[in-house]
Amino acid sequence: MKKVTDPEFRKYGRVLDIKIPDLLERLGKTPVTEGVVYVASEPELEACAELEAIQNSVFGGLPIQIGYCNGHNDTLNAIEYHRCSEINVAYQGAVLMVGSQQDIADDFTYDTGKMELFEVPAGCAVELYATTLHYAPCSLGQEGFQVAIILVKGTNEAMPEVTGAIAEDRLMTARNKWLIAHEESGLGADGAFVGLTGKNLKTNI
Repeated sequence: MKKVTDPEFRKYGRVLDIKIPDLLERLGKTPVTEGVVYVASEPELEACAELEAIQNSVFGGLPIQIGYCNGHNDTLNAIEYHRCSEINVAYQGAVLMVGSQQDIADDFTYDTGKMELFEVPAGCAVELYATTLHYAPCSLGQEGFQVAIILVKGTNEAMPEVTGAIAEDRLMTARNKWLIAHEESGLGADGAFVGLTGKNLKTNI
């Protein structure tokens, strides 16, 4: 496992040099569940003192939402990407499994052997570029993880109407969210496109 501060992470994203004490304090009060819980927009986090600075300096003034993804996880299950960067803020250390959108095959399959694992230190804010494949964070320790998820406002809301005229439409599962699932995840039963080949990666492999 590499670290987000290693040179190998540069093609996937960057560590942000921002001070976010209020956001971190609020994030630490969000619940840690046994499984994984994602909340796209959390008013308590969006009330943080740093929201305007993040919105203006990181997202260029675009409206943003701040939610969280918390819990315990050690498995990939799926990959997703957006048409915007995603900021992850780790309260305690976490692990990110990431890959490159450019490696998705023409038939929208993707070999999980191309994924890489990176450790995010506690208190660190990381930008994942729009072309970076990712999904739920993984636990670094027994205590689980609490990760703030910052995206352009409206991301992950109800899926817009698409005609299927564009082949990529089959991957869309929500607004600004394209997803490819592994058959072992069970997400295919909910209509997700199953196209991950290879192992359903775990952090202990």
